[in-house]
Amino acid sequence: MSPVLLFSFVVIYFMILLTVAWWTGRHSNNESFFIGNRNSNWVLVAFGMLGTSLSGVTFVSVPGAVAREAFAYFQVTIGYIVGYITIAYVLLPLYYKLNLTSIYNYLQNRLGFTSYKTGASIFILSRILGATARLYLVVNILQDAILQNFHIPFWATTLIILLMILLYTYEGGVKTIVWTDTLQTTCMLTGLIICVFYIMNNMHINFADSWEAMRNQGYSKIFFTDPNSKLFFVKQILAGAFITVTMTGMDQEMMQKNISVKTLKDSQKNVLSLGFILAFAILIFLFLGGLLYLYAAQEHVTEIGDKLFPAIALHHMPPIVSVIFIIALISALFPSADGAITALTSTFCIDILGIQRNDKLTDDKRKRIRHMVHLSFAFVFLFFVMVYKWIDSPSMIGIILKIASYTYGPLLGLFTFGILLKRKVNDKLVPLVCLLAPALCYVLDTHQKQIFGNFEIGLELLIINGLFTFLGLLLISRSEHSTD
Repeated sequence: MSPVLLFSFVVIYFMILLTVAWWTGRHSNNESFFIGNRNSNWVLVAFGMLGTSLSGVTFVSVPGAVAREAFAYFQVTIGYIVGYITIAYVLLPLYYKLNLTSIYNYLQNRLGFTSYKTGASIFILSRILGATARLYLVVNILQDAILQNFHIPFWATTLIILLMILLYTYEGGVKTIVWTDTLQTTCMLTGLIICVFYIMNNMHINFADSWEAMRNQGYSKIFFTDPNSKLFFVKQILAGAFITVTMTGMDQEMMQKNISVKTLKDSQKNVLSLGFILAFAILIFLFLGGLLYLYAAQEHVTEIGDKLFPAIALHHMPPIVSVIFIIALISALFPSADGAITALTSTFCIDILGIQRNDKLTDDKRKRIRHMVHLSFAFVFLFFVMVYKWIDSPSMIGIILKIASYTYGPLLGLFTFGILLKRKVNDKLVPLVCLLAPALCYVLDTHQKQIFGNFEIGLELLIINGLFTFLGLLLISRSEHSTD
């Protein structure tokens, strides 16, 4: 399909986003930017968060991994549901009780100021690494499909997309994102369903025939029962639960949308609805992955992994489906990038710079600082996307989950220690513990063959990281009643 035509649809889509941003960003202030004035509709938040949770990585990498891991990812998704239930009934009541704008203020109240700064800093690192990996994957596809035809270099493509995101999040922040995410999630799911039905119609098969063909190829296997395998269902379900608790419940980007909902009860409905809808959506993505490999065999397409879906959608489907794929892909890109930049701006301004605590700053001064930070994070994103371009991994979902195991583990340990125990920590030593825990995990991960033999550590490295952090905090703590 003509790159000019594809690009024109991208421009039209972006203009619609700008219109929504203008409408929602009118009369916005810092409270609107950070937590949407605590007046967001829970149904919109739940639906929009679905797009953020899925992202472009799910859109491309999950279907692409089916040939290698079948439907094993659904085991992780079952764990997601357990994690969302935990968030709804353990973490959200805590956040609402303390009336938090930044969830890391909980660490200050419970463990101390240094712990609070440490938790916020860990989130900033985690979200930068994860969000830029997601951004890289989609930008790379857009570059290959459209912008390289205009001789625009990759770095310029990335910069253009980041500036587009800045334009519609600059004023409204969370208040705007709640609405734009809803629009983008709708486009993404519509594109997914259209692609599924197009392939089945083209191959003249129904759901039952598709499932049977996938089963014959070994694509539809969900549960893996070898305890030594990293795909063992117990490991995957446990890892999925802890991934959700940390990457959603202890993540400012995800939680600032939840706490923007007016009441705790509505926020809980939002989280629980999200968990079950997400599980269903991922099952459709896995089903699409099986269909893509069946269709690739029929059409003699040789691409695999992250390159499979773009190759088929752009070169082996009608032009209208190619347009739908590009719009759906962009719709998967924006929610994961716009929310990340907004959350990073919120965390850096509130937790690191402390602009809410500084009574000497006027509202206008706070707004100027927020704008400068927001713009700075766009250039940080540009740098890390270029790093991922240099790495050029064939499957970004594996990299993202591995990064999460190292960076979110300390957050898991900090929050778990604060919630379960009433001991006081030596606050000044907390950053050391949060550095040592991932370092020990790295040693364990890189030498697991020598230590465990055939037993493979997979996504449960996150749990081990959190446990190391928890034990480290225990070593530097004392009883709350101790006078030492």
